[in-house]
Parts: sequence; structure tokens; C-alpha cells
Amino acid sequence: MSVVRTKVLGLVDVIMRVPSLFIIDEILKMGMGVPVSRSGAPLANSTTSPLQSSLPPMLPEDDDHGIQDNIEMYKFISLSVLKFLFCLFGAISAACVFMLWTRHLVIVYMYIVSVGLIFLSYWSNVSALSVISDSPSLLEDILSLNMERLLDPGGVLISILPHLLAQWLMGVIFAYIHLGPRYKITQKALPFSFLMPLLLAMLPLPSVVLKHSPAFAAILPLVLSKIALWSSSFDVVKTILSGYQHARAYAGNFGIATLIENEWQRLNVPCVLRVFWSIRLAEHLISLLMSSEAPLRFAATMKTLLVSGCETLTAVLGMTSIISLICHYIGKMVQLFLLSEDYDEDKSIGTVSAILFYILALQTGLTSLSPDKRFIRLCRNMCLLVTALLHFLHNIVAPILMSLSAARNPSRKRHARALMVCAFLLIAPSSLLAVLWSRHSLSTWLLAVTAFSVEVIVKVLVSLATYTLFLLDARRQTFWEKLDDYVYYIRAFGNSVEFCFGIFLFFNGAWILIFESETIPIGGAIRALMMGIHAYFNIWCEARAGWGVFMKRRTAVHKISSLPEASVAQLRHFDDVCAICYQEMTSAKITRCNHYFHGVCLRKWLYVQDRCPLCHEIIMNQDGSPDENSTDDRANENEQVNGGDAHAQMLQQVHQTANTAAGASTATGGQSGTVLHAALRDSFSGTGMTNVGSVEDELLGASHGSSASSSVSSSSISNHTNAGDNGSSGSSGSLSSMSNASLVSAAAISFTLRPHHVLLQQHQTQSMAGLSTSTLLSEPASRAQLELLSARITSEPAAGTSEEAAEQRSASEHRTSVKRDFLDELQ
Repeated sequence: MSVVRTKVLGLVDVIMRVPSLFIIDEILKMGMGVPVSRSGAPLANSTTSPLQSSLPPMLPEDDDHGIQDNIEMYKFISLSVLKFLFCLFGAISAACVFMLWTRHLVIVYMYIVSVGLIFLSYWSNVSALSVISDSPSLLEDILSLNMERLLDPGGVLISILPHLLAQWLMGVIFAYIHLGPRYKITQKALPFSFLMPLLLAMLPLPSVVLKHSPAFAAILPLVLSKIALWSSSFDVVKTILSGYQHARAYAGNFGIATLIENEWQRLNVPCVLRVFWSIRLAEHLISLLMSSEAPLRFAATMKTLLVSGCETLTAVLGMTSIISLICHYIGKMVQLFLLSEDYDEDKSIGTVSAILFYILALQTGLTSLSPDKRFIRLCRNMCLLVTALLHFLHNIVAPILMSLSAARNPSRKRHARALMVCAFLLIAPSSLLAVLWSRHSLSTWLLAVTAFSVEVIVKVLVSLATYTLFLLDARRQTFWEKLDDYVYYIRAFGNSVEFCFGIFLFFNGAWILIFESETIPIGGAIRALMMGIHAYFNIWCEARAGWGVFMKRRTAVHKISSLPEASVAQLRHFDDVCAICYQEMTSAKITRCNHYFHGVCLRKWLYVQDRCPLCHEIIMNQDGSPDENSTDDRANENEQVNGGDAHAQMLQQVHQTANTAAGASTATGGQSGTVLHAALRDSFSGTGMTNVGSVEDELLGASHGSSASSSVSSSSISNHTNAGDNGSSGSSGSLSSMSNASLVSAAAISFTLRPHHVLLQQHQTQSMAGLSTSTLLSEPASRAQLELLSARITSEPAAGTSEEAAEQRSASEHRTSVKRDFLDELQ
């Protein structure tokens, strides 16, 4: 019940706002009080135009005639200014009433109804008195009980009885509106004030008194209305000021756009415009049916209705709201046909279509044209709107096509529906162009429609080509490295065609503005503004964005080409997947940090940043060459390793051992314990390892670093072949298990060494506390410096007391026992 009540109140609110639009519409029909012809020339009553009459007289004998013309011109100008000011005041008042809150709107209509009741009462009394004046006295019939004359259907009593009831009802309503329950005496007297002329007509009074009795009866209601209006004038001013302050505060807090959107929803403007346009069209149709004697033809009637439906700016707004509703439901139907979710494009398709149609109507001067030219221009605007609607429908179906192809959706129904919509988007513009070119000659608007239609066809073909490539990639068993290049070339072709059409449409609009625009200053200004917006957003911004993408791709290709290509032996020895796309690598690029990636995947990564996805080391300088400083640092590190840093050699061997053991564990079907034990035994026996804690710390950091970098790379760049893939192949699953096996092996080593690592860190902290901190600990130490420092602490004897020497010997023995326990646990 509450829902029905809400809908009914909403309908009442919409209906109460419609009369304001009719007032504005009638004012615009009158041209705001200024008599202007369709060509824009003012209409004067005199045979001489105002421009000619304003000229000074050339001959002396024409002085009297010139003065008379000047007087007529001044009268014409003064009357036009007064009409314009009166119409402007009426339009502003109607707009203010339209924007009132509902409670204030009810009060306004109550006062308007009360004034209307006064005039209606006066007209009813005058009509009743005209009937009574020509008939015998009603009082004599009542006193003589002449029932035959009283009950006569054509008699006086039966004739004035409806007037008596109407006057009493109007008096009661008027009393309720103005006084209510406050003044009971006046409230009871008001119905008798409305009935007074009819009551006096029953008495044998002179005709002069009866003739002026309706005017005397209206004095009391008019006085009450005037008092109410005067007392409410201050409230009206307060309401306007409070509304202005509220709007200003709201705009200051939330912005003008939010204010407009809020007021648009509060006033329910689209529904009001639709009701207004429907009532206006129905009124015109009824007038045609009543004025025409012959039966109306459907085509001619529709043409007349459409022409009258865009006669004024308010009428164009009403037609715009109807077109917006139609486009909205077209988008809904396409969306339901595609079995898709609620897209944002569907929410904006009606709004964008309405804005486009209204802008076309303004810049072509639709309301100022003659009926025949107006219908032709309306049809041309509709053709442009249809092509724009096809663009919007493509924007709905294109993401659905890409999602179906990338996700490898097995539902053939959804694929078939999307392809059917694409087929319609190819057939519809082609058919439209065939019809238009066969019936019309070459013109600027036809070129514009052709450009928009061809652009739709190109967009659909690009979407279908991309969709086909993704489907072919889904059927391949290996990684398709050239797919990204093909998709880029196809989309670049489509964007280039759209850019060329944008430039063509700009010059086409400039030609219309310069050579084909009629003398419509507002339409020319709007066209120039739209051309500026088109030049900035559709030409300049698109060119800048396209050039930026091209330069990024060119830089990335240059960087990738400078990296070495992995050989077959290196790939066989690496025996792992790409850390970006998790696919097999038949070819790969090797970074200077010795990591392997697909060239295409690494190029996509370089669009985002210039660091390695795994170790976050800078891959290239800005000029695309390897970093010389980092190369020198790596050379120095190699010299230190070759010079006798056994700890660094041991760390490198342990890394290689962990990788080899992980690969061997997956290859042998889970026999990782024996392989890892043998490899680690060789590593520990080959090096004089004493600091097991540093080894464990390095392994733990490597394992956590690899897992974290893998998660970052997978979240930053997602390949289309595994996006939303519910039925992936077995090969990718086995490769993922290999990557997981290596992480599990590193984690097993970390959990085994964790208790011993804590004890060793305590001993190292106590040993480091005895050192003289001058240069090594004065600055934040890097990871390599800390490892070098720990190696020196464990290998060199420290000068100190005998207690420190004994503590060092016990720490060395403890580390030896830890090594032995670790190897025993591995066995």
C-alpha cells in the first residue's frame, strides 16, 4: 500500500509541475513578446520598416511623413520592450514555481485555485441571472405554490439549481483554502457570499441591482485573496532567499555538478518533460481531429505532430526526454539479449543520446526553421542519432566479446548472441548508407553520416579480429609470442581510422560553420563550441595518447632487443616457466640479473616499470644501455669471490644446489630428500662452511623474495591466455607444480635451520658488540657488507681477554655441532 501511495504522490508532483512548462512554452511561442519572423526580421505594423523609418528625411516636403514614422517606430519599440519584460517576468515566475518544493507548490496551487474560483463564480452567476431575467419571478411561484411551473424541466428552478449547488461548493472550497477553522463566522458567510446574486434574483428587485450583484458578491473573496497574497509576499521572498542560500551552500560543499544532479532527481525532470510533451502532442492531435472533416492520413498526421513537437525549446526538451527513454530501453534490450550484467554504458546511453539530440537541435536552429525545413532537418538529425546509437551498442558488446574470448567461455549461446549483435552492427550502417546514397545527393550531412557509419563498421571488424585471435590462441598448446603484436597492429589500425575520421569531421563541421550556416547566432556559437571540444578531446588527446603508447612500445622493444636471447641449452638447463605469465618458454630473454622471461611478457612489464619482476634490479638505463656502475660493482664482487671469499662462493653454490634439487625433485616424482641431501653434502664438503646461520638467512630471504615477486608480477600483468581460464591444460598445471616445489624445498630448509639460526645470531651479536665501530657501522650497511662482516667475525680471531677467546671457541664448536646435526637430520 505504501508503494502505491508513493507512486500516486509522485504522479501528483509531476502533474503539478507540468503547467509551468506550458506557460513557458506559450511565452516562447510568442517569441518572448518580440515579433520576429522566421528569417529574423522584425515585423512592424506600418508599411515602412523601422530601419527605413529611422533614416533622416532626405527632402523637406517629407518632414511630416518622417515624424509620423518616427512616432510609430517609438511606439513599436516601447510596446515590444514592455511585452518582452512582461514575458520575461512570466517565464522567470513559471521557472521559480517549477523549482519549488512540493509543499510550497501545493500552497501556490491553492491560491491559484482560489482566484480561479472567484472568476468561475462570477461567470456562473452571470449565466444564471441571464436565465432568471427573462422568466417569471421565482418568489411568486414559491409563495403561490405553483408546482407545475416549479417542477417544469425547462423552468427557472430546475435551470438554476446546478448553479446554486456549484456556488455553494465553490464557497466552501474557498473558505477552506483561505481561512480554514480559524474564523468560523467568516467561514460560514463565504458560501452565502457566493450564493448572494442568485438569492437576490429571486426577489422582485430592479434589473440594475441584479446586473451588478455578481461584482458585489466577488468583493469579499477578492479582499481575502488580496490580504492573503500581501501577507504571503514576505514568505515568498524568504522562500526564494532560503532556496538560494541552500543551493549556494550545497554547491560550495559538494560542487555545482552534484547540485544540478540532486535538483534534477528531486524535480523528476525527465518524467515531467515526457508528460508535458505527451499532453502537448495529444492536444494538437485532438485539435486536428476536430478541425479536419476528412479522415486523417497516418503519414501526414505523424509529420505534422513531429513538426509541432519541436516548435519551441521546451518542446524540443520534451522530445529529447522521449528519445532518451527509447534509447535507454534499446540498450536494455541489447543487454538482456547478450545475457550480460549491468554495464555503466547502458546507464549512460539514454543520457548521452538525449544530450546529443538536443545539441544537434540547437546548433542546427531547429526551432527557427519553417515547418517543411524543420521536418527535413529533424530527419537528418535522427540519422546522426542512429549512427551514434550504433556506436553505443558497440561499446556494450565489445567488452563482452573480449571477456568471452579471453576467459574461454564454453557457452556457445553467449558467443552466438554476441556475434549476432556484431552482425547487426555491420548490416545496419551498411543498409543505412545504401538507402541514403541512393536517395540523396552529396552533401555535408551525408558525409558526416557516412563517416560515423564507416567508423562503426571498422570498430566492429577490429573487435571481431581481436576476438578471433584470442580464440585461436585458446586452441594452441604452446605460448603464442606474436599474439600481442598482432593485437597491437589491429587496434592501431582501428584507432588510426577513427583518428582520420575525427580530423575529417572537424573540417566538415568547419565547412558547415563557414559556408552553410544560416543566420542563427546561437546555433553557430554552439557549433563552434562543439568543434573546439571535438578538436581537443577526439583529436589532440587521442593523438597524444596514441603517440605516448607508441613511444612506450618503441622504447620497450629497443630495450628488449638489446637483451641476449636464451639458447636451447640454457632453456633446457633453466627448465622453468616464465615468472610473469607462468607459461612454458620455447624462447626467452635473459636480463643482466640472470633471470629468464618471455620477450613479450618482459616488454609488457617494461610498460609499467624498468625493474626486474623478480629481484627489482634496474634492467636498463633510460637510454637502453646496461648500467655501467652496476656492471663495475658486479665485477668487483666477482673479484672478491675469486679472491678467496669462501662465504660468498658457498652462498652461490647453495643457491644453485637448491634450484637443481627443486628441479630434480619434480622430475623424479617427489624423491627430493635424497637429491637435496646429496647436493647439500657436496656443497658443504666443498667449502669450509662454518656460518650456517648466514646460509639459512640467505636461503630464507631468497625464498621469500621469489614468492613475493611472483605475486607482484602476477597481480600487475595478467596474460589473456590464463585470465578466467577454468579449464586449463595439464602442461601448465605441471609447470606450476614445479615452481611450487622449488619454493617448498627452500621453505623446508628455512624451517630446519630456524632454531640454530636464532642461537647463532645471539653469538654474532655478542661478538659484534666487542668490535670498535668506526667505519663499518657508522653508515647503514648493505646486505653484502653484513655478510662480509659475519664472515670475518667467524674466520678471524678477535683480540681480547681469555674469556672472549673461550667464548669464540665454544661458538665455533657449537657451529660445528649444528652442521653435523643438520646433516644428520637431512639423512
